[in-house]
Amino acid sequence: MGDLRRDGTGLLRLAGATDGATDGAGRADGAGIPLEIAASYRARTRGLLGRTGIAGALLLTPAASVHTLGMRFAIDVAYLDRRLRVLAVRTMPPGRLGRPRLRARHVLEAEAGAMAAWGLVPGTEVTVEKQAGRDGAGGHRSGA
Repeated sequence: MGDLRRDGTGLLRLAGATDGATDGAGRADGAGIPLEIAASYRARTRGLLGRTGIAGALLLTPAASVHTLGMRFAIDVAYLDRRLRVLAVRTMPPGRLGRPRLRARHVLEAEAGAMAAWGLVPGTEVTVEKQAGRDGAGGHRSGA
């Protein structure tokens, strides 16, 4: 999985979003959606717990299910396969257990309503551009 094996930050882009077109977040500059990557056990366990919101999205990897126990706000959840293709999108209110998805390898979380605004639907392929972190590693991740 290359650069998705470490915690960090990056940009989420939806397939088909190019410069001059909206990127699904209402921005016409193709800047992408701010993304936090939770790849370590500790970061995945913490997730969005204790927060009152998130600007952008959180990618849990690897993951096949999530819960909203102890959360303060409703979230949109997108289950992604190993090629970063959206399998399903659900909105989960606080205090719920999500059902595991058999083919899911990653889970994308955002505030409720955000994914609909981005146009993220089943079948959409996303790319992750990880920003350079403390180890100086950066790169492009597009699936496969």
